[in-house]
Amino acid sequence: MIPALGGRCGPLLAGKLRAAAAAAAAATGGRYRLSVASGSSSQEKNKFRETVLLPRTDFPMRPSGRELLEKELQIQRECGFSELYSWQRNRKGKNFCLHDGPPYANGDPHVGHALNKVLKDIANRFQMMRGSRVHFVPGWDCHGLPIELKALAECGEEAKTLSPIEIRQKAKEFAQRTIERQRAAFIRWGVMADWDKCYYTYDKPYEAKQLKVFHKMFDKGYIYRDYKPVFWSPSTRTALAEAELEYNQQHISRSVYVKFPLIKPPSILSAATGDVSSVHALIWTTQPWTIPANQAVSYMPNAQYSLVKCLNTEELYLLGTECIDSVATILSTQFEIVQTVRGSDLENGVCSHPTIPGRESQLLPANHVTMAKGTGLVHTAPAHGMEDYGVASHHKLSVDALVDEDGFFTEAAGFELQNKYVLNEGNETVIHMLHGANMLLKEVEIKHSYPYDWRTKKPVIIRSSKQWFIDTASIKDRAQELLKKVQLIPQSAMGSMLATLDRRTYWCISRQRCWGVPIPVFYHKETGEPLINKYTKEHLIKLVEEHGTDCWWTLPLDQLLTKEILEKSGGSDVSNYVKGEDILDIWFDSGISWSYVLEDENNVADVYLEGKDQLGGWFQSSMLTSVAVTKQIPYRKLIIHGFTLNETGEKMSKSMGNVVDPDVIINGGLDPNQDPPYGADVLRWWAAESNVFTEVMIGQNILQAARDDVFKLRNTLRFMLGNLFNFDPETDAVPGEQMLMVDQYMLHLLQDYSTKVTEAYTEYDFGKVNRLVLAFINRELSNFYFSIIKDRLYCEDEKHPKRLSCQTVLDEALDVITRSVAPILPHLAEEVFQHQSNKNEPLSVFRTGWIKASSVWKKPGVVEAIEGACAIRDSFLSSIPGKNSTEYDVTIIIEPTLLLELMEQLQGEQKSSTSQLNELMMASHTTLLTSVPRDLPTDTNFIDGKFVINLEGGDIIEESSYKVIIQSATKERCPRCKKYTSESALTPCPRCLEAIAGKWSI
Repeated sequence: MIPALGGRCGPLLAGKLRAAAAAAAAATGGRYRLSVASGSSSQEKNKFRETVLLPRTDFPMRPSGRELLEKELQIQRECGFSELYSWQRNRKGKNFCLHDGPPYANGDPHVGHALNKVLKDIANRFQMMRGSRVHFVPGWDCHGLPIELKALAECGEEAKTLSPIEIRQKAKEFAQRTIERQRAAFIRWGVMADWDKCYYTYDKPYEAKQLKVFHKMFDKGYIYRDYKPVFWSPSTRTALAEAELEYNQQHISRSVYVKFPLIKPPSILSAATGDVSSVHALIWTTQPWTIPANQAVSYMPNAQYSLVKCLNTEELYLLGTECIDSVATILSTQFEIVQTVRGSDLENGVCSHPTIPGRESQLLPANHVTMAKGTGLVHTAPAHGMEDYGVASHHKLSVDALVDEDGFFTEAAGFELQNKYVLNEGNETVIHMLHGANMLLKEVEIKHSYPYDWRTKKPVIIRSSKQWFIDTASIKDRAQELLKKVQLIPQSAMGSMLATLDRRTYWCISRQRCWGVPIPVFYHKETGEPLINKYTKEHLIKLVEEHGTDCWWTLPLDQLLTKEILEKSGGSDVSNYVKGEDILDIWFDSGISWSYVLEDENNVADVYLEGKDQLGGWFQSSMLTSVAVTKQIPYRKLIIHGFTLNETGEKMSKSMGNVVDPDVIINGGLDPNQDPPYGADVLRWWAAESNVFTEVMIGQNILQAARDDVFKLRNTLRFMLGNLFNFDPETDAVPGEQMLMVDQYMLHLLQDYSTKVTEAYTEYDFGKVNRLVLAFINRELSNFYFSIIKDRLYCEDEKHPKRLSCQTVLDEALDVITRSVAPILPHLAEEVFQHQSNKNEPLSVFRTGWIKASSVWKKPGVVEAIEGACAIRDSFLSSIPGKNSTEYDVTIIIEPTLLLELMEQLQGEQKSSTSQLNELMMASHTTLLTSVPRDLPTDTNFIDGKFVINLEGGDIIEESSYKVIIQSATKERCPRCKKYTSESALTPCPRCLEAIAGKWSI
């Protein structure tokens, strides 16, 4: 046990200093002097400075501009970025498959692409470094209307004269140019892949595979043709699927409250009605143009309905009881309830059509009716509503549409409406007709969510037409069962996936365009019956494998539908048939990619990673086609990320001028002050920071913050590189048990960091990786460890065990940090790897595996000792804010406790300037006592503190008290190490004299 210190030991220490100096002088032939009789003190100080082992590295601190960009490109070339994917595919290991959802080949690369591709690349690089053989085949979605429209726009007036095959050629050329631009960008971002072996949905083998999947689903009865309402885009003259819509929340509709005269009241109402002509069923609709197609008025069987008297007009109205007050308010009137009945009592009631004399509209039960808004009675036009169609199917009502492909009323709608666009003058005319017939009670403009064509940004309508459908109702039960076994990140997305699947009773897969894969069917000219069977399938697939789907437009009909096929099919002459003109929905194109890309992976990927819009898009189409054909879902895990917005949270658009171009992010803009070049790694750091499933913002402030983070990391790595310039881990590394305790503590923290970072990568929480990295380099390394060991690194002898001990830690920390950020910052990781002094490793850090942290580094006992010392250190430093800690001597007083035993492991003697405890205190001297010294001045200030020791997993818990006394240092400032440990301001301290012995002369 250390006794209380009775007095100062300055003379003793001075004697030791003289003895050490004399010994050093003797050892060096008398080249040291304890004092300088004459000469410049600054020259002496410069001499001492030359002996300090300052960091040495040519690793740039803050590369920018052309230097940064050229360095990244140089690293990509010299470190084999382009060969890395093939290298790892040729080694042994378990497979990891991330299936690339194909981006659309219709525009320049944008930050949405960057977010998606970088997140995928981070996942792939991590798995590869863990030893997996990554399967990742980039692809492009090459067909469809957006590409066709852009290609035609480039043609100008010529577009109107182009044949289908000419349109297809123009569209393909446009897609190819787009793909090359996107591919170049993805490579520049550092995305690892074999870019010479991508998949394209316009490739012949892919198109042939698509037709095979189509036929398998057709043979199983999942694909059929029918006449039913679908989303229809008048602006592009084609049917659309739900996934091709976007909803405009600011759409304005002219809603109307309309009377339907009740010409045959239900029997239960007959007694109360008296004069039948005065009774009207009230409906509300936001689409007045659909009223001419009305076939029925639907009610909710289990709800309450009331017959009310309007106090303004004396008319009798039938409406939902729950809706009475709200409707009366809107109509600026009051209702008097005459009779209330159940919805089921309305059966057999009949209304007359409000604008078409002689047409009747039945009162019919329906499950889709609600009381949430409107009147509780729903105008039912089967040609223009999905739920309405369900009512029509059950009750065998007409589903004929009165609207053509361009959205205009047809001749069948009547003279007043013919050739009028339904959403403009058609709406206006119907409202005028209602007013003229005295059936319009009120018109109210409402702002609500309305579907728009995602390509043209124009409103769509619902319109009946003959289309090809997938019977998703027959698939979804199995799909839902399998989907519940898939891991979703975030898990909250499961509800959206299941709900979308549940709502989808059918999927319209036919499109009325020419740039796509044709639906392989022929129609009889007279009967309209489709001809599609195994004979047509086999023949057409062979043709597509040889010629691609262009053959559907280039070959004559008798080569597509040969005489032999017709004979086998029981058909007549080929002249009696026409080929179909529809193409497949592009969601079907991309949705079958599992069958082509994942063929060697049993048609299942480990991960699909896309934006949250794919919850209703590619995730769904892939699942439905796969479950239908293989009875399995093609992914084991779904990772969902958010959309990109500008830094004020607004959606980016060219018209608003707030688009952030990834090329400008990397290479800079026209004004480098406004748009400086950040390089690919800053873009990747930004992408990694995004939180899963939330919107991801980007802008100059956000990018500058990302750059600052990367610079902080870079400077931390640079510090470690600079202090390892003379360290060879093969010969200089110190075994863990021989290290200083704080060095063992850092390895313990490093092992914990490695575990947490690995877990975050495994959970695809790349933003957490960023936070862990920054926290570790800022708190554990820069603020704590580096500040402590600088004295050791700079002032100890080059091969002193203490210096080698912390260099061993720096070498391990440099390796761990570099590997931990490599998937996110591959250029920086490779640059660090190339600067490391041991060049025995392979060309690339990515070829050397993941973090090699050892479980032996775990030292919980050491943790308590160091953290106890740090608690005391914090008490000391907090009492001298803004001052140099080396200007003070510290006395620590701990009564005999477990804490004292731990501190004695750090300092065995009473007072020391070179102990591990003093290094942690960062003072000039530290004295460790068991009781307060008796000769202290009466005005001495004490700092009291407590520390709770927790050992053996909580089996040993002890709270210990301590006191800290702070006094000004009593020694002179050493001209070499700058600590107050020297007898003279011109003479190095004993430690420094020993370090420079034989290495310096005047």
